[in-house]
Amino acid sequence: MKELDELRNNIIVRQKKGLPFILASVVIWLLITIVADIDLNIGLKNLLVFCCSAPLLPISWLIGKRIGVDIFEKGNELSQLGLLFTLNQVLYLLIVAWVFNAVPDKMIMVFAMVFGAHLLPYSWLYKSKAYRFFAILIPILALALGSLCSGVIVAGAMVVVEIAFVLTLKQEMRRWRLLE
Repeated sequence: MKELDELRNNIIVRQKKGLPFILASVVIWLLITIVADIDLNIGLKNLLVFCCSAPLLPISWLIGKRIGVDIFEKGNELSQLGLLFTLNQVLYLLIVAWVFNAVPDKMIMVFAMVFGAHLLPYSWLYKSKAYRFFAILIPILALALGSLCSGVIVAGAMVVVEIAFVLTLKQEMRRWRLLE
């Protein structure tokens, strides 16, 4: 058990609690907000929303380079677990793809719910209350807003929530002395 705890501490430090990905998600949700606000037919708009998530990895890599994180680092066995957590979200994107056709005006809401829910396992990996809090908040908020408002509102709210997540995560990292 001590070895597992050491591996978790190591990945927390080396990956800075996944900060490159969370910062990149701010950019992705900003792009989705812009697309959602464009006057296009819903099918094309939803297709473009899917396309907005495509640059997540390169943006995360660039941010990681800037803040000293190798997002592809293989020196810790738990890196593979983090990848598995991410791949889990890919399976849930099948639900989003179904919504794309079945209830197209709710696709951004469901996309946000899937995005938020996939964060929960990272709360264990990174020993993070921030991940746990936002993994629960995001799907509930997306459902509430998406039931009452347009996709633009949901996407815009995600930008604000992701910025709050970044700030909360940075505060948590300062306690770990990962940021000065």
